[in-house]
Amino acid sequence: MGRATHRPERVVLVVDDDAGVRGFVAVVLHTEGYRVLTAVHGAEALECIARQRPDLVLLDLAMPVMDGWQVRWALRAQGVHVPLIFMSAGHNARIEAERHGAHGYLAKPFTAAELLTTVTRFVSTLSS
Repeated sequence: MGRATHRPERVVLVVDDDAGVRGFVAVVLHTEGYRVLTAVHGAEALECIARQRPDLVLLDLAMPVMDGWQVRWALRAQGVHVPLIFMSAGHNARIEAERHGAHGYLAKPFTAAELLTTVTRFVSTLSS
């Protein structure tokens, strides 16, 4: 993996209850120059977003405490607009993500290349 052409100050919040997924995503994005924040569940993600608004949130859909759907609705209710890319192993999650206004979707398991393609494609629209 080489350095991407995005602006390195971009902040990505990774929200997943699976430590392996969080770690994998964090390492891949950090290697590419992103600043990475992590949260274990949706409630922690909302606290993190309140402290520092990320440029992008990679959000697992199935988590304890507060799942990805609940985070999406809580942000909407608060009037907070943060770009979301949903991550899920569910076979209908892509359709649901599109229906609920997600900016993107990653089907688990995904590769480093798939992750970077999705994140880079989205971040490049922020720079335009």
